Parts: sequence; C-alpha cells; structure tokens
Amino acid sequence: MTEGPFRIMPCGDDALRILCGPGHIRYQLARHLSEFADWSEIVPGKEDVTVLVDVHAYRLTEAAEKLRAQLSALPAGDSLSVASHTLPVVFGGPQGPDLEQVAGFNGVSVETLIEAVTQAEFEVDLIGFTPGFSYLTGMAPAVQAERLAVPRVRVPAGAVGILTGQAGLYALDGPGGWPIIGRVTVSLFDPYADKPFRLMPGDRVRLVPEARR
Repeated sequence: MTEGPFRIMPCGDDALRILCGPGHIRYQLARHLSEFADWSEIVPGKEDVTVLVDVHAYRLTEAAEKLRAQLSALPAGDSLSVASHTLPVVFGGPQGPDLEQVAGFNGVSVETLIEAVTQAEFEVDLIGFTPGFSYLTGMAPAVQAERLAVPRVRVPAGAVGILTGQAGLYALDGPGGWPIIGRVTVSLFDPYADKPFRLMPGDRVRLVPEARR
C-alpha cells in the first residue's frame, strides 16, 4: 500500500502504520490526521505514524483507502507549527533524589550537571510509555546516565528523569526506572483542557531552575 512518498502497512487487526521516515514529517502527519474524526488514536513513532482503526466502523482495507485520501490532502512543505515551553524545575533534594548520584557518575559537580540540563534545547521526540510521558532529545552527549537497578513503584507527576542522550518528563504518577534529578513545578496534565497533556510530539522544551521565593 503506497501513497506518494509514504507506505501504508497493516499493523495487527486494528491499525495501519504509515512509514514516513524520521524528522518533523511524522509530527506533521499526526497533526494533519488528527483533524479527521475517523481514527481512534494516532501515535507518532521514530520513523512512522500508527493509526488505530475502529474495526466496527471500517474494514482495514476501507480504512486504508480513507487514509490515502487524507494523506493526499497533506499541505505541501513543512507547515508544522510547534509550541515552545519553558518549564521551571526544582532540582535535587526530595524532588530529585538521584541528582547527586548522576553527577558523581559523570564526575562533575551537581551545579555542572544542572547547567548542562538547563542549557539543553530539548524536543519532544515521542510520547509513551505511560500516558503523557515525554521523551526529550537534545541532551548533551557527554552527560551519561543509566537506568536504576531497581525501578521505583511510584514516580510523582512532573518528575524529570535522565538517561544517556535524553530526558524524560512524567506527566502522571506511575512506575519508572529513570534516575530522577528534579521535578517540574507546573502541571503537565489538565483533565479539563481540550488537550489534557501540556506537551505534544515536536514541541520544544527548556528546563530552567525554579526561581527562589
């Protein structure tokens, strides 16, 4: 199944996968398709976009034809409008219990590690493994961090995790194995908003120290 530069493939019994390659095109596709009410869910991946189909409404072949038509209406060029977020963070202490450990692992001071994080220009690469969890690319390659040997049963909403090459923001309470270096002090989830989660794939993010009061 093909449509222009994209290939459409079945993904199980109730989904279609659009192979589009890396970069902003996957975000552009996801936001374009979200304008249509035909799909149960739209999930951008590393090099693709997966569309979940209501099999009670469409056979998969019918859904593929509808998807082709929608892809043909994709605006030319990169029309993606991305949001930028500056998020205040409390680093260390109870809000960032692994900060000193990560700094020690890198052989730097806590202040140097915080500086590396706050100077990074992050981009939301993916959303998952729990609802609203944001994988952020853009961490300096020199900053190294490994998963915890024993994951935590509960990580609080707003927690800032760090691994080699990326950071992660927990939008909701949940389990997790990322070292936690701080916590965002604004909510990343509003159940009453039209778009409950603050961050979307492709958004740009800066993490800044919470101002002292």
